[in-house]
Amino acid sequence: MVFSSLYFLFLYLPIVLIAYYITPLKWRNLVLLVFNLIFYAWGEPVYILIMFVSIGIDYTHGMLVDRCKRSGNDRGARMAVASSVIFNLALLFFFKYWDFIAGSLAAVGLNIMPKLGLSLPIGISFYTFQTMSYTIDVYRGDARVQKNIVNFGTFVTLFPQLIAGPIIKYKDLDEQIDFRTHSPEQFASGVQVFVVGLAKKVLLANNLGMLWDAYKALPVEQLTTAGAWLGVAAFSLQLYFDFSGYSDMAVGLGRMLGFEFMRNFDYPYIAKSITEFWRRWHISLGTWFREYMYIPLGGNRVSKPRLFFNLLLVWAATGIWHGASWNFLLWGLYFAALLILEKAFLLKALQKLPALLQHLYTLFLVVVSWAIFAVEDFGHMGGYLKAMFGMAGGGAANDNFLYYLLSYLPMLIISCVACTPLAARLWRRLPERSMRLILPVLLLAGLIFSTAYLVDATYNPFLYFRF
Repeated sequence: MVFSSLYFLFLYLPIVLIAYYITPLKWRNLVLLVFNLIFYAWGEPVYILIMFVSIGIDYTHGMLVDRCKRSGNDRGARMAVASSVIFNLALLFFFKYWDFIAGSLAAVGLNIMPKLGLSLPIGISFYTFQTMSYTIDVYRGDARVQKNIVNFGTFVTLFPQLIAGPIIKYKDLDEQIDFRTHSPEQFASGVQVFVVGLAKKVLLANNLGMLWDAYKALPVEQLTTAGAWLGVAAFSLQLYFDFSGYSDMAVGLGRMLGFEFMRNFDYPYIAKSITEFWRRWHISLGTWFREYMYIPLGGNRVSKPRLFFNLLLVWAATGIWHGASWNFLLWGLYFAALLILEKAFLLKALQKLPALLQHLYTLFLVVVSWAIFAVEDFGHMGGYLKAMFGMAGGGAANDNFLYYLLSYLPMLIISCVACTPLAARLWRRLPERSMRLILPVLLLAGLIFSTAYLVDATYNPFLYFRF
C-alpha cells in the first residue's frame, strides 16, 4: 500500500485515525502496532514474518546490551551490539544482494552461488538501518533500553516511515514512543504537510516521470543531445518530488499521530556545492552514515589520506545501499570523487566564484549523476551519457524534442520554481489573515486535484520502493 493511493487515503487512513483517537492513551501503541503490521502485510503478507523476527532479535539484543552494561561487562555489551548489527546486515544481504552477487560471479564463470529469485521486501533498506541504530544507541548511552516489546515493535513497524523513511534513529523517537502529546494544532499541521507532499508526488512527480520514461525507452541511437538533457532533467525533478513528497507525507502522518520526524529534504537543488547538496538531500540517510559509519572511522579527525579513504568507503556503501546493481556503486563512487576533490581544494576555489556559477556547477554534476543512477544497464548508460555530451546519434535536437519540450514546458517551469524556497518565502510575506483564508482553499484544491488524478491514473510509481 502506498500513501498516494485511493485505498490508503479513503479507507486505511480514516480507519486508523478513528481507531487511534478513540483508544485510551495507554493502548494506542498496541493499536498502532496492529495497524502498522496490516499496512506492511497489505502488499507482502509473507514478509511480515521477517518483521516479527527483526523485532524479536533487536528487542532481545537491546535488553542484553543494557544488562551487560549494568553489570560492567563492556565486552559482552559490544558482542551483543555486533551480533545485532551482523543479523541486520545479513538479513539485508540475503534479500537484497544475494542474487546480485550470484549473477555477478556467474557472469565471470564462477557459478558458486545459486540465484534464489526472491522478491525484495519493501523498505528493507530503511527498517534494517533503523533497528540497527537501536542497539548502538543503547550501548552508547544515547537512548534508554525499551523494555516494552509492544512499544519497541511500534518503533520498528511505524507505518508513516516504515517503507520509505525518513530513516529514524531510535534515540530520535525514544521519548515519543513512550510519551507523546496530541493537539488539534499538531494534527492540522500534519494534514497540511501531508497534502503538500501528496500534491508533489501525484501532480508533479508522476507527470514528470512520464517524460523521463519516454526518453529512457528510446534506443540510444535515436537520442538527441537536447533530448537526453531534457529527459534526465525530468528525472531529476521527478526523483526529488517523488521522494521528498513521500517524505513530507510521512512527516505529516507522523504529526497526525503525535510524532515529530526529522525533515528529509531542504531544497537540495539550490546548493552551491556537492558538499552542500548532500547536507540537503536525503538528510536522514546522510545523518545515519555520518553517525554510524563516518565518525566511527575517524571522520575529519584523521590525516588527509585516511579522510579520503573514509569518504570512499562511506560513499561506496551509500551507493550500494540504494540498489543491488553496479550503476549504484558507480554513482556512489562518482560522488565520493567529487567530495574528495571539494575537501582537497575545490570547495575553497568554488567559494571565490559568483553564486550563480556555484549553482550551475552543482546542478550540472548532480544532473549527470542522475543519469548514472537511473540507467542500470551499462551499455544504455554509456550511450545516454554520450548523447548528453554531444555524441548523440540523433544529432543536437529534433522535432520529437521540441514536441516534448513544448508539451511539458508549463510543468517544468512550475517544478523548477517549486523545488526552490521562492514560493515559501512569498507565502510568508502574506498577511496572517490572508494566509488563514487561502490555506484551506489551497489544501482542498490539492486534495481534490490529486484524488482526481488518482481516480483516472494508471501511472503512479514510487521510485524508492525498490530500495
